[in-house]
Amino acid sequence: MKKTKNLALALVSIMLMSSLAACGGSNNGGNKAAEGNSGNKGSSTAAPAAEGDKAESVEKVELSFWTLGNVNYEELAAAYTKEHPNVTIKIQNTGDQTAHHNNLTTALSAGSGAPDIFQLEIGFMERFLGAQDKFYNLNDLGAKDIQANYLDWKWKQASSIDGSFQLGLPTDIGPTVVYYRTDLAEAAGLPSDPEGFGAAIDTWDKFATVAKAFKDKTGKYFSDLTDLTYNALRDQSADEIYFSKADGSFIGDTNPQVKKAYDFTVKGIQEGWISNVMLWSPEWGQGMNDGSFAVVMGPAWMAGNIKSNAPDSSGKWRIAQLPEGAGNWGGSFITLPKEGKHSKEAYDFIQWLVNKDNQLESFKTKGLMPSIPALYEDPAFVDFKDDFFGGQQTAVEFGKAANRVKPVYYGPLHDQTDTFFKNALKNVLEKKADPAKEWDSAVKQAKTLAERG
Repeated sequence: MKKTKNLALALVSIMLMSSLAACGGSNNGGNKAAEGNSGNKGSSTAAPAAEGDKAESVEKVELSFWTLGNVNYEELAAAYTKEHPNVTIKIQNTGDQTAHHNNLTTALSAGSGAPDIFQLEIGFMERFLGAQDKFYNLNDLGAKDIQANYLDWKWKQASSIDGSFQLGLPTDIGPTVVYYRTDLAEAAGLPSDPEGFGAAIDTWDKFATVAKAFKDKTGKYFSDLTDLTYNALRDQSADEIYFSKADGSFIGDTNPQVKKAYDFTVKGIQEGWISNVMLWSPEWGQGMNDGSFAVVMGPAWMAGNIKSNAPDSSGKWRIAQLPEGAGNWGGSFITLPKEGKHSKEAYDFIQWLVNKDNQLESFKTKGLMPSIPALYEDPAFVDFKDDFFGGQQTAVEFGKAANRVKPVYYGPLHDQTDTFFKNALKNVLEKKADPAKEWDSAVKQAKTLAERG
């Protein structure tokens, strides 16, 4: 990873990113972006001691906190300040994650206007890891003492390569699973229970065989679309995807998992078991409700999209494990920009915010999948049942998937590079283009981008 990336260039990169990436950003697509920066900075006035009181006065601290999307952090902040009356926390929430991160980039570039506390979405992590001088190193504030509480791969997402710098504390995650329709599985003679269905597709070769047989028997698509099919295999890469974490060079053309993901998706297109709709399109959402396809491969937060898109199918969906492993799409971290003058108080709050009890509360109230594996065995988590998914203990499946995720390096140019390969698959799907030529074109574009970057 190149540490000398100019922050102004980072702003341009972030502005080009889709606001639909990760962390269920599409769930908040209708929300308005925050209007400007809050610019609220902590005050430093001391509360006067009562006459004759020998106790030292307590410093009054005001912290500004920029949050993203549908979270319960305002309620948690209120509970914290009730127990810490000297601390005031002012929250600015933004629904549009691109605007949210652009606002911070602008403030950091200007040298003023950044908040004391910032919720950073994983899709933007590499850009801000390249600006470490603008953030507190949480290891200096005690983060190493709590590292063991969190999933190792999640913690490493916000760490420098050597682990010496920790940009953020982990919040939610997005482990990927298989969402499937039980009615369609039964119509094709497949097991409809999660264990049986999962066993039927527990390798990608078996998945493809089942998918083709399903299409031949029912006339319906098995997998919903190309993007999520490709993502499911791509994210099972070992350690790296498109770029080397050692020097940032492009390695996507020599990564066997990338080629496997591409060829597998092409196979699904050519055999006719991948639907020809696009991610986030109305047709995709309608297909969930109508039963146009049997399977959606996506992260834990995708459950919310399925519920909102397919109300008429309540009770017909279940969750099983992906073949051969799991990936992660989404999740965030809590960071402390260096403009903040109260790093100790801010760290004390964010360490409390992401502890076991509060991650459980965030899961129960907002469906945010915890990054603390000890919770995956907690009865309050395990016993959670979802009527939409037929009363299944969905948290158990998400926990299984989370424990199957392996650390993987993305790099600052991941999103642009990924688009090249997604466009290649789109051309194969829509234009019947030659897959080999499209692969070569995507590789060429990626290499050019890497040389410029």
